[in-house]
Amino acid sequence: MLFTIFAIVTVAGATAVICLRNLVHSVLALIVTFAGLAVVYLLLGAQFVGFAQVLVYIGAVAILIVFAILLTRNTGADVRVSIDDSWVWSGVVVAGVFAVLAWAIYHSSVSHSATLAQPATTTQQIGNALMQQYALPLEVIGLLLTAALIGAVTIALREQKEAR
Repeated sequence: MLFTIFAIVTVAGATAVICLRNLVHSVLALIVTFAGLAVVYLLLGAQFVGFAQVLVYIGAVAILIVFAILLTRNTGADVRVSIDDSWVWSGVVVAGVFAVLAWAIYHSSVSHSATLAQPATTTQQIGNALMQQYALPLEVIGLLLTAALIGAVTIALREQKEAR
């Protein structure tokens, strides 16, 4: 039941990303989509992938996108979207592709096979490896991302001053 609820939340968030015209609202819907995916991963027993989803995508990528949007200037151009016949035909094509993929997945031998055994590696073992064997590369990546964020803020502020 929880899987179905969070799958619906994830699909609704992804649909909102596509449909919303305000860029900030789209990014917030993207964060909801990432969070829904993380919960789905956790429900499926993939703890490391779920926590990585939260840390990398929600914690880093989505926040970086929010900062990039808020620091860049707004051109003020209002985009008008007109719905015509091409929207209907593209919807029909999307529904057809979805139906073919759903049929193929349902009738494949992989979906009817027995569940594989859980791997022996736990999230705690992966965390210990990151903090003991790979501590230096982890810190270097953190410094690199921090330097990239500072550079992006500096460039955005410089462009704002030149625009004035």
